[in-house]
Amino acid sequence: MEDVIVVGAGPAGLWLAAELRRAGVPVLVLERAEAPSPHSKALTLHPRMIEVLAMRGMARDFLDEGVMLPSGHFGLLESRLDFRPLPTRHPYTLFFPQRRTEELLERRAAELGARVRRGHTVTALAQDGEGVELTVTGPDGPYEVRARYVAGCDGAGSTVRQAAGIGFPGTDATVYGFLGDVTLDDPPQGPLSAHTADGGVMVVGMPGGHHRIVGLLPGPVDAAAELTLDELRAAVVRVIGRDLGMRDPLWLSRFGNASRQAATYRAGRVVLAGDAAHMHFPAGGVGLNVGVQDAMNLGWRLAAVVSGRAPESLLDDYHAERHPVGADLLESSQAQTALMTAFTPAGQALRALLGKLIAAHPALSLDLAARLAALNVAYPPADPAAHPLTGARVPDLPLRDGGTVYELLYEARHVLLDLGAGPGSMPRAVAGHARDLGATVHKGALADDADEWWREIRALLIRPDGHVHWATT
Repeated sequence: MEDVIVVGAGPAGLWLAAELRRAGVPVLVLERAEAPSPHSKALTLHPRMIEVLAMRGMARDFLDEGVMLPSGHFGLLESRLDFRPLPTRHPYTLFFPQRRTEELLERRAAELGARVRRGHTVTALAQDGEGVELTVTGPDGPYEVRARYVAGCDGAGSTVRQAAGIGFPGTDATVYGFLGDVTLDDPPQGPLSAHTADGGVMVVGMPGGHHRIVGLLPGPVDAAAELTLDELRAAVVRVIGRDLGMRDPLWLSRFGNASRQAATYRAGRVVLAGDAAHMHFPAGGVGLNVGVQDAMNLGWRLAAVVSGRAPESLLDDYHAERHPVGADLLESSQAQTALMTAFTPAGQALRALLGKLIAAHPALSLDLAARLAALNVAYPPADPAAHPLTGARVPDLPLRDGGTVYELLYEARHVLLDLGAGPGSMPRAVAGHARDLGATVHKGALADDADEWWREIRALLIRPDGHVHWATT
């Protein structure tokens, strides 16, 4: 019997596999595709995603290849959101193709000992009190494999979710956008976005010299018809007046605004993460980011339960923390979709007013940027008497010895950061939790340039996903 089987070798599944291996848990990944996709649905890594990479010592691999942008958009509004004031070492978005993201994540998962089988399609699932039985069709025919736990990271059409009987309520697509990765002989000097009564278009450069064009037009769309280069060219000319010399498409596609979320992220010995747990219009380019952050929250929990260091209720806490984040994601995506499809005179007036408000009120711009960046995510503590920082995101605080907090999290273990209080300052229950989960202790002090309100803390118990479990002043 396998300890954990992860179904799906996308970003969420690969990150989860690596997290399990960091904790010493054997893991098998089953992926139905025979080879990774040559196309990149996602292009944008947001600040919290880069922080997640930094917590595992992987950020540099991405920063060396990606293209940094200090701003982002909300609903294709003309006034862009300035990421530079965000309280992070990474106040920017990073253009980085999903194809390359998956290559790097799969390489790290394999280095850690994860086994990835491609061309293996899960067709059925049955679970009992002891484990989960999967029926799989592989290159050599059908077979069955059993695991103590199964993680469904197999996309919006998740077989795991459906077979586990988990509902996926929401709404069907009513709006369809278009996407083209093309060569441009007359490209814009930088990212270009335009929104008029005739439609909305955004053009961004990609590594390798190609450009991605995405957008929407008013009016009905035949969603079943394949997008053609002539159709893409006509749409761009309609909105911006010229075709930018587009030719030689690498990929042409349509996408809709279907919006759904799993009723529960856990059903017995089955858990969900990424697109298997939530689907939405790709507004703001946050989907991949949220999926990996699901896996970051789930990985240490699942490892602790499988290894017998924590009760199964720890997996219920995964749903309690991440389901609201998914709900916020759908709300934001739907709101941005409404703005992007506001082609009427009234809609254009709404867009103009919101753009003026963002430009005139930096606090509003910063709040929207923090939401897109996922720097605002905090998990409410179960105990109302807990320290106010409990559940909060820990920034990459500088330490007086020259290191940083995120460097202490490389091994994906709980860390007790003793800033003068001593381990004896922890309540007995917290100390027991830390001991059971194999927390490491680091004694030291924050550097003088650390944020002032963090310097009041005398001890922090930091979870492997970079959130506060316990704090004292």
